[in-house]
Amino acid sequence: MRHKLYVLTFLLLATGARAQNVGEQLKQNTTFGGYVITKANATTQEGAKVKADMGVRLVRLYVDTRLGDFQMKFQAQANGNTSGVNGPRIVDAWAEWQHWKEFRVKFGQFKRCFTFENPMHPWLIGHGTYSQLADKLAGFNDRVGEHASNGRDIGLQLQGDLFASPRDGHRWLHYQAGVYTGQGINFADRNTRKDVIGGLWVAPTKELQIGAFGWTGNYVNNEGTTLERRRYSFGINYSADWVARAEFAVDNASGGADAWYILVGTPSWKRARLFAHYDVYREGKSNDAAKSLYGLSAQYMFFPNLMLQANYDFNVNKTAQDERYHTVDLQLYWRF
Repeated sequence: MRHKLYVLTFLLLATGARAQNVGEQLKQNTTFGGYVITKANATTQEGAKVKADMGVRLVRLYVDTRLGDFQMKFQAQANGNTSGVNGPRIVDAWAEWQHWKEFRVKFGQFKRCFTFENPMHPWLIGHGTYSQLADKLAGFNDRVGEHASNGRDIGLQLQGDLFASPRDGHRWLHYQAGVYTGQGINFADRNTRKDVIGGLWVAPTKELQIGAFGWTGNYVNNEGTTLERRRYSFGINYSADWVARAEFAVDNASGGADAWYILVGTPSWKRARLFAHYDVYREGKSNDAAKSLYGLSAQYMFFPNLMLQANYDFNVNKTAQDERYHTVDLQLYWRF
């Protein structure tokens, strides 16, 4: 009898320990946060409706949740234009199974896996706004007329990191592939076809990535017209004390377009940092339709969560009546 009691006690203790372990694994960890970017800007362009302006570039609030092997995110945005599809909206709403670094599955609304710059946080891109390449060819303000989608869509994505370096543990190869509706954020699909987007890059060192991306799909506009997208991109990204990033992208459908940019950033010096960039977008792949930006940016970090950024661009816009003009803006970033 005593022997049976010992066995029963052992089983109860083992079951309790196992239940406690499962409970710890299923413990939900949730964080809340957000950030705000305000700006003042001016231009010398003749014929501009507004020569100088002030406003709120964007406000974002987010919830990050971890539950077992699942990571979830919800993020909403509002900006200075609070009407229509550019008003308050959901930008992220996804869950990702992350049991293995080598194979992860994400479902919901999130960044399209196209280009290095697209998934980057606005705080980290090094200039006052994303490149024309990301804006027109990665789905921010897409050239086919899709509503502003912040580089995002609704879909299912697989991704992973392979082959760990024995020296520092970084992974040498990254892959990602996704199937998306093609209609952008917060919109239902309008046909049975889907966008397929993928990327592959190698990382010879922890700081350096060299990659290629592809995108095939379509967008159906409000008039019911289907506009094709056949895009590819190549890029290099280096991030250490110095920052360097360069990408080239082409769309071979819907009249065609191409774009490229180069950005270089200096190491931080007494909380200050400088960036320079060259940015070109050509509708129809024509020099007669090229818009080129030659820019400088200066950042000053008052605190880890408070940054001031000044941006200057010399614009050469072949599609404007006043082809050559200057733009400046001052942006204040703060997060919580």
